[in-house]
Amino acid sequence: MNVLALTILISSCLAGIFIVCFAAEVRRARRTSPERDSLLPLDLETPPASALPIKTSLKSNRP
Repeated sequence: MNVLALTILISSCLAGIFIVCFAAEVRRARRTSPERDSLLPLDLETPPASALPIKTSLKSNRP
């Protein structure tokens, strides 16, 4: 009997999580649309300093 109660409890928790996530997604979908999202820039961040190319000189300092 304890297994049945535990199964029902876990199922209820998972169903509740699904309902909350679904409601949040529906609420977010009202504020935006796929057409608008497709027009947004894909990358708003600047690359980190380590990803910037390093300028090197091919000239030697020797006379």
